[in-house]
Amino acid sequence: MNDTQFTQAQVSAVLGTQWGDEGKGKLVDILAEQVDIIIRAAGGANAGHTIYVPKKDNPEESTKFIFHLVPSGCFHEGKEIILGNGLVIHLGTLIEEMDTLKEHGIDLTGKMFISDRAHIVFDYHKKIDGLEEERKGDKKVGTTLRGIGPAYQDKIARRGVRIGEMLDFDKFAEHVRATFTGLQRMYPDLKHDIEKEIEDLRKMLGFLRPFIADTALYINNAIDEGKKVLVEGANGAHLDIDHGTYPFVTSSNPTGGGLHTGTGIGLNKITDVIGIMKAYTTRVGEGVFPTELHDELGEKIREKGGEYGSTTGRPRRCGWFDAVVGRYAVRINGHTALNLTKLDVLDELPHIKIATGYKYKGKPLDSMPSTIDQYKDLEVEYIEMDGWIKDTSTAKTFEDLPENAQKYVLKLEELVGCPMKYIGVGIRRDQLIVR
Repeated sequence: MNDTQFTQAQVSAVLGTQWGDEGKGKLVDILAEQVDIIIRAAGGANAGHTIYVPKKDNPEESTKFIFHLVPSGCFHEGKEIILGNGLVIHLGTLIEEMDTLKEHGIDLTGKMFISDRAHIVFDYHKKIDGLEEERKGDKKVGTTLRGIGPAYQDKIARRGVRIGEMLDFDKFAEHVRATFTGLQRMYPDLKHDIEKEIEDLRKMLGFLRPFIADTALYINNAIDEGKKVLVEGANGAHLDIDHGTYPFVTSSNPTGGGLHTGTGIGLNKITDVIGIMKAYTTRVGEGVFPTELHDELGEKIREKGGEYGSTTGRPRRCGWFDAVVGRYAVRINGHTALNLTKLDVLDELPHIKIATGYKYKGKPLDSMPSTIDQYKDLEVEYIEMDGWIKDTSTAKTFEDLPENAQKYVLKLEELVGCPMKYIGVGIRRDQLIVR
């Protein structure tokens, strides 16, 4: 891989196309080398991004890092990192990640900016998250219990607390107390020492104050100056609060619209939108999953792919590639190119299925169902392709792949309607084929 293989528009974006966990962190880490600014637009510490950084003394070996708030491109020197206004941020978690980076020689002082309009996730939000899940019983969503939903709920209810308010701390504390008092009336079982949390935040402010900024202004000025920008998505298209498999979704917009609302970047400025698609499909937590495998094959894919949630450690549910899911994401996100990840996980399978369409009560559907009840009577249509039973992890070009692996990639490309520009065949940075 060299610079000429990664030519990009001035403002690019990377988005998940399935139910998250598609492997966005790796491509962001690679593309970040060529940009000036990396931005996170939505979500919170419910999204875990895993990257493998080559060891300096042995590039063939990598060190694994998992981040929940700081964008994956943070390991490249001379880059600026921005947490956009669309995020909800647990400040203690953010400081922990910054400390971890500092231990590895990366100091974000003067290089990272936090939007003054981003909302705060308080510790009481985490407790409310648990109470909400308990109330739902067997209809629980399966959240990460990181307080993300309750924080966005406060935001939409216009009682949320923004990071910029901390700069006038006494007024900030009054707002927090008033909000918490109101929430206690809504959740009588909510037990929390709000004064201790306020005092903890007062201490954090001394450290965080230099990082708080009007990031929308900063980003747009940087674009006007000709700087290159990469916007890093979180979660996946089918976890989108509007376009996902509602109600088993996240509380933000991890689709294309969230790139703009979560950063303040104009609609006409993001012109390269890369989608990440796993070569099969996975999902963490509850919710519909039409192509899920409930047998030993699903277990085999999970173990070979290391499919365990980077945030919770929960086993991911595994299934065949779903082209209906892929087409829908391409349509609503406006992808210009795709990155197919984890092709190597399928190396040992003699036969591979692909979901090509859905039928509801015997009638073909043009798109994803809008209600959960429709999935109960859903029939999935499949095609089957021959596997390749060969190692793909050493392939450097598309032509290096076994013939059947090439056919599989081309068939997925045809079915979802977008070019597979990047193909991942392993966890390392150099295990990425560029077509």
